[in-house]
Amino acid sequence: MNEAKPYVSRAGVKLKGALEHFGVEVTNKTCMDVGAATGGFTDCLLQHGAAKVYTVETGYGVLDWKIRKDPRVVVHERANILYEINIPEKIDVAVVDTSWTRLKLSVPATSRFVKFGGVILALIKPQYEIGKGVVPEEKLTETVEKVRQVLVDLGFGVSEAVESQITGEGGNREFWVKITKDEKGV
Repeated sequence: MNEAKPYVSRAGVKLKGALEHFGVEVTNKTCMDVGAATGGFTDCLLQHGAAKVYTVETGYGVLDWKIRKDPRVVVHERANILYEINIPEKIDVAVVDTSWTRLKLSVPATSRFVKFGGVILALIKPQYEIGKGVVPEEKLTETVEKVRQVLVDLGFGVSEAVESQITGEGGNREFWVKITKDEKGV
């Protein structure tokens, strides 16, 4: 990839910012990309030294060929994180961008694969949490905090939300949270 386009999609730039902001190290780690799409997050994880990345995507044939053919990638297509998926080992770091599936569902489903002490970085997309289109500024903070609070209420350790360094393709502002899995299993 070149400097103008360092990853197979813009998503890689978003994840790089979150990894740096939260100080999450993926070198030699086993990772999972939930909602992989073309594989921008996976590409970022690989370029930052991940040992292995499991991709989970409901679509079929959307993962970029560069990512698909990488021997460190285990592809799960037509797979929904809410249902049974064969992941034979525990995950150190999971990244979640499930758009149409709300985080209150996708984060708990993802956490069953994450080891104690592991991390989930989840991208909050307010437009999918409250409806289509650009979220009005007056609703943005409230929506992000509601999503964050739902995750806290589910028992997760959740950081404050931090804005993604780039917007979504439709101009929507998006936010990252870092979720930790502790000994209680959440």
